[in-house]
Amino acid sequence: MSAEAPDYKATLNLPQTDFPMRAGLPKREPGWLERWARIGVYDRLREKTGREPFTLHDGPPYANGHLHIGHALNKTLKDMVVRSRQMMGHDARYVPGWDCHGLPIEWKIEEAYRAKGQDKDAVDVVEFRRECREFAAKWVDVQRDEFQRLGITGNWADPYLTMDHHAEAVIAAEFQTFLANGLVYQGSKPVMWSPVEKTALAEAEVEYHDRQTDAIWVGFPIVDARSDLYDQEVAYAEEEAAQGTRASAQEASMSREEQLLTAKVLIWTTTPWTLPSNRAICFGPEIEYGLYEVTGRPEECWARIGDRYLIADALAEETLGAMRLEPSMWRRLRPVQTEELAAITCAHPLRGAEGGDGEWDYDVPLFAGDHVTDDAGTGFVHTAPSHGDDDYQIGLKHGLAMTYNVEADGTLRADLPFFGGEAIIRPNGKPGGANKAVIDKLVETDALLARRRITISDAHSWRSKAPVIRLNRPQWFAAIDKPVGDGRDEYGETVRQRALTSIDELVTWTPKTGRNRLHSMIENRPDWVLSRQRAWGVPLTCFVKVGAKADDPDFLLRDPEVNARIIASFEAEGADAWYQPDAKARFLGDAHDPAEWEQVFDILDVWFDSGSTHAFVLRDRPDGTGDGIADVYLEGTDQHRGWFHSSMLQGCGTKGRAPYRAVVTHGFTLDEKGVKMSKSLGNIIAPQEIVDQYGADILRLWVATVDYTADHRIGPEILKGVADGYRRLRNTMRFMLGSITEDAPVDPLEMPELERWVLHRLSQLDDQVRDAYARYDFAEVYGAIFQFATLDLSAFYFDVRKDALYCDGDTLRRRAARTVLRLLHERLTTWLAPILSFTMEEVWLEVHPGEDSSVHLQDFPAPRPGWRDDDLAAKWARIRAVRRIVTGALEVARRDKVIGSSLEAAPIVHVDADTAAILREVPFEDLCITSGITITTDPAPDDAFRTEGDASVAVAFAHAEGGKCQRCWKVLPDVGRHGHDGVCGRCDAALSSTKA
Repeated sequence: MSAEAPDYKATLNLPQTDFPMRAGLPKREPGWLERWARIGVYDRLREKTGREPFTLHDGPPYANGHLHIGHALNKTLKDMVVRSRQMMGHDARYVPGWDCHGLPIEWKIEEAYRAKGQDKDAVDVVEFRRECREFAAKWVDVQRDEFQRLGITGNWADPYLTMDHHAEAVIAAEFQTFLANGLVYQGSKPVMWSPVEKTALAEAEVEYHDRQTDAIWVGFPIVDARSDLYDQEVAYAEEEAAQGTRASAQEASMSREEQLLTAKVLIWTTTPWTLPSNRAICFGPEIEYGLYEVTGRPEECWARIGDRYLIADALAEETLGAMRLEPSMWRRLRPVQTEELAAITCAHPLRGAEGGDGEWDYDVPLFAGDHVTDDAGTGFVHTAPSHGDDDYQIGLKHGLAMTYNVEADGTLRADLPFFGGEAIIRPNGKPGGANKAVIDKLVETDALLARRRITISDAHSWRSKAPVIRLNRPQWFAAIDKPVGDGRDEYGETVRQRALTSIDELVTWTPKTGRNRLHSMIENRPDWVLSRQRAWGVPLTCFVKVGAKADDPDFLLRDPEVNARIIASFEAEGADAWYQPDAKARFLGDAHDPAEWEQVFDILDVWFDSGSTHAFVLRDRPDGTGDGIADVYLEGTDQHRGWFHSSMLQGCGTKGRAPYRAVVTHGFTLDEKGVKMSKSLGNIIAPQEIVDQYGADILRLWVATVDYTADHRIGPEILKGVADGYRRLRNTMRFMLGSITEDAPVDPLEMPELERWVLHRLSQLDDQVRDAYARYDFAEVYGAIFQFATLDLSAFYFDVRKDALYCDGDTLRRRAARTVLRLLHERLTTWLAPILSFTMEEVWLEVHPGEDSSVHLQDFPAPRPGWRDDDLAAKWARIRAVRRIVTGALEVARRDKVIGSSLEAAPIVHVDADTAAILREVPFEDLCITSGITITTDPAPDDAFRTEGDASVAVAFAHAEGGKCQRCWKVLPDVGRHGHDGVCGRCDAALSSTKA
């Protein structure tokens, strides 16, 4: 060996790649977007023929503001579905869409009017609708750019908009199908009503927030308590008296009735403003009640000694406590039976009030109600059929009168005694004076027994954020329990029956709990409120007979020719045609006298719009499904009461079944502490912030790592962890790219076992990745690939094979390794492309450059059955287990500074005979990255390294003997004995072949 060791670095096959270690995603991703648009990736995929279609139907977001993190999660999940299905051999279509009608947009225009001091009602309705349309169009463009920046693929050049003329025509036609099927009727029942927005709201348009209100306890005087029960007792008692066993039977039995006639039924309510509309009281037939008497009282108490009240036993102490009565100040006289309660009639607490003009001079009966519980209150529920669902049903059952005490703006009618003009909710959304006025009058009439300020969870409009009320106003409904048309259908006669059948038999649910959620909602929901008292949307395109009642057979005009004229005009002009001055005469034509018909100007519930999208997107578009049924709907869990729900009802009313075959549901995104994001808390993270700091691929990767089926979290620390994982994966890709060449591939059967083990793992992963993508489990996809890339590849295969890749000449194992690298590249890039759409494009083009090249034009490579070798996998599982113990021993030696590098070691590995036979079949020193290794079945010395997990393996440290090769750094006995100075035989051969 020469005195000065030669520098062989230039002779090594070190990795060479332009793939940067730093991704620079925020700056580089827009270039990929431009490239995909330039080469027309989405359109080129549509040119692949003979593939089975797969359609994810996009639930339309509202076009009224910038995207939030929930939008980003939702659209990214959809993109992963579409891309993965395409790469698994489908023709996966995605048409993005927007909901453009309804209050979210109309409210924004009204806000602008209010800011300028303008009156919306003074503006021509067509002009107002034009402003709404322009507002929506602006935000469609903004959101389209924001969605595309996230790497979402789809037909962005031709999305669907519910305000397009064809869409409005189809929505109107779908409504007319409901009309023709006999499902539409005008009724008067309590609906969610927004006094601020002056319109009915769907359940999906409200959210629940805590607010403070006055809970009050009110006594209803009993005026009649005659019961058959008493007559029976009198007869029984008289018989006893005749036998001499009871002296005054009549007096004893009648005293029970007389006790009640001196008592009051005590109710509890958190909506005092509804008391002027009270018509009955409900009790629970399974609840135990008692008659309670006041025997003492403190100074500040509205009850008096001797007062008697009917209260549920379970609530008596709490109720009397609210009246400031200690337990020593009252007693329970006796139980009150259900039969007694059913015979009671009360007076309204305002009966006979001076100045009441007889408004409340009617009886208030008691009825059994299954909705009554003894969880809170008094066990008696004040019942106002105009202001509650349960109340309304009781009213229907017993023929109670409906009241119309509340106006559209949330004020009590002007001529209502005592309370006329009082507001329940003011225009600014704050409480009005109605509650206070009612409470004050109850105090004045000695009817109020207690009051308490409490916090309740109550319905609020999710647009105005103001409380909503239950209000009885004439509305248009779709009946869901009435036979559809002739009622004949394989899935059921009614909309409800068809929906429940669809849920259980026609739709798969991810997660499966989604089935239970929607099933329960459909099973218990009332008729669908279709009408809104607004201006921006598709009108209820129907006419009603002037002077006819809603239940008259000729109340609604059902003329196919009239309907056809309406639809044709909507196709040409949009729904604005309904508001033109000549609309009525134009649509009615010569067959109907316009003077005899009234045009309906309510607009359709916006959920009917979005529920109808299956018709004008899936059914009518060339890139739809033809049958109007999507393979999957994917939205947040709130859409069980929103889009999933309305689409189900709408489809069952027109198609007879659900318009989807599968439903995938995701939860809500919370901050890092698990708190709901809100502007007031300052914990909102906008998608654009993440994209600007990290790039869209980091946001996409976060989506792929969370359990989206449940509520999930995001925040700076979480994103930092995601970015760290991305860097590890990127480094794996960079190493792979650095050593890929155009070598002729090696047949797997000729490869060393290590390469064949990698191919086995690829075969396993192929099955797992395809199955997880099919199940929409993106976390499993990424987790499996990431674990393989970092543990199986970076920490094992690459770590072992970099010696051969760098130092070997043209050997079989080096060519086999590079063949495996190409196979790894082909699979990892395509498997990860649906998740990391930008990064995998970059990785793909490093190996497959070209103007028209794109990973997103590829399918997942076909599986190779010959790669699967379970026996080999079991063998290598044992090899790797022993290797981990060896590397543990080397780490101890390195920590103790016995060695600096594992190549300085040649450990002795003590194992059982079976393991020894396995290890001797492979170059175990190469696998352990040592210069030598000895496998023995001899007993191990006491100081050998062992682990608790495998006592059958022990490692004794030994230094490698020989010189250090100046090229590969292995310590070997033959170093310096070859033609090239300072190298081992392997490196000498590599140097010789290079010179040749």
